[in-house]
Amino acid sequence: MLRIRAAVRLACFNQPFKKALITAASIGAEAVEIDARSELDMRDLSDSAIRHISKLLEDQGLAVSALTFQTRRGYNVYADLDRRVDATKRAMELAYRLGAKVVVNRFGRVPEERTHPDFEMLRDVLTDMGEHGQRVGVSLAGRTGTEPGATLAELLTQLPPGCGAVDFDPASLIMNGYSSSESVQALAPFIAHMHIKDGMRDIATGRGEEVAFGNGVVDFDEIFGLLEQQQYSGYFTVDREFSTNPKLEMAETVEHLKRI
Repeated sequence: MLRIRAAVRLACFNQPFKKALITAASIGAEAVEIDARSELDMRDLSDSAIRHISKLLEDQGLAVSALTFQTRRGYNVYADLDRRVDATKRAMELAYRLGAKVVVNRFGRVPEERTHPDFEMLRDVLTDMGEHGQRVGVSLAGRTGTEPGATLAELLTQLPPGCGAVDFDPASLIMNGYSSSESVQALAPFIAHMHIKDGMRDIATGRGEEVAFGNGVVDFDEIFGLLEQQQYSGYFTVDREFSTNPKLEMAETVEHLKRI
């Protein structure tokens, strides 16, 4: 049976870190997704600072569902690649110290052709970081939405076992013109973290729009069913980036998830 562990993306509350943790706990979240760039300063995270953050989480009864570490460029761009890889590895080590098993970032656009130089670069870089993640106990999960799920799955199947993971964001897929249903069918074995985020796309204008949970076209029942078949044990992180009342909407979504 699929266990729904509801988390929230802390940045959605647009509050100071400690207050946002209190808000997350007040709406019934079990865990929080933390942004390693905007909410934590990785350059100055001493042992005492990490203990302080862990104490703040413990006081509110919260775990960390994932650590987001968004780089300015993908891992398919050669410029400053070594620096991005090293920084990502440090983020993975930080995630482990905070009790998280997943670091989330976009990999960069995956080409359809295996022989494309970007495909080969992504394969090599993700293998390196995947092996590092296996040593520290943290997966680097690529957020969906840049390409169809089948294209991303083709890359992940080329990596050594345990080196490929996905942060499944169905709304980003929909908003970029891809099928969330087809994508989850291709990516289900690789999903290590999921965003509860809904969306739709205006066929006439070609524009994607994030909407409140249940108001878009994402088939969450199908996704949950496929994840149950894969014995998924990760978190479901509620994400509401564009909302006039994110606390209310996220609280309603957490409550809905708990009733499943």
